[in-house]
Amino acid sequence: MPSERRTATTHPGPRGPLVFNTRALSRSPGSERTETRVALAPAGLQAGMAGIPEGAEVALRVRLESVTEGVLVNLSATAPLTGECARCLEPVARSIDVSCQELFRYSQDGGDGGTAGYSLDGDLLDLEPALRDALVLALPLAPRCQDDCPGLCVECGARLAQVGTGHRHDDTTDPRWAQLRQFKAQAGPDGAPVPETSEENGRGCP
Repeated sequence: MPSERRTATTHPGPRGPLVFNTRALSRSPGSERTETRVALAPAGLQAGMAGIPEGAEVALRVRLESVTEGVLVNLSATAPLTGECARCLEPVARSIDVSCQELFRYSQDGGDGGTAGYSLDGDLLDLEPALRDALVLALPLAPRCQDDCPGLCVECGARLAQVGTGHRHDDTTDPRWAQLRQFKAQAGPDGAPVPETSEENGRGCP
C-alpha cells in the first residue's frame, strides 16, 4: 500500500541516498538542474505477488525545477522486480520503469505549512516517499512469467507451458473408487446386489 503523502516527521540526513540538496537551485522560477544516481531500494516495496527487493539498485534520473510554490520534481526510475507468476507460480524477474511529477513545497517556519502532499525540509528534498508511491503503484498485483502463460493442469498440477497443449487425462476417476464402481456395476436396478446364479440350473442360489 502506498505511503501517505505527507511531510516526514523526521528530518532527512543531508547525505541520504534519496535526499537532494536544492541549495544550488535558485528560487527564481524556471531555474532547473538534472541529476542521475543509483540508490538502494528501501524496505516494504511489495504489492500482491510482486515486489522490489530491499537493497536492490534503483537507477534514478531526477530533474529539479524551481517554481513559485517550491521545487517541481520530474522523476524517472528503473528498478528490478521479483515475484511469482499468478498462473503457474514460476519465479518472475524483470525490471520496471516508472515516471512521475511531484511538487515539493517550500516549508514555512520549519513546518509543512498545513499543506497536504510533499514539502522541502529547508534546502533538503527527500525523494523516498514519492519514489515509494510511484514504485508500489506500478507493481503488478498478479504478475505473469509470460503474457500468454497457460497456467497449471487442474488435474495433476503440471505446468502446461512445459507439457504441451496436448496434455490431458482420459481417465480422471480416483483409483480409490474402483471397488465402488465394480460394486455398482454388479448391483440391480434397486441398488441391491444381484445374486450369483448356479451354473447347473441357472437359478439363483438359496
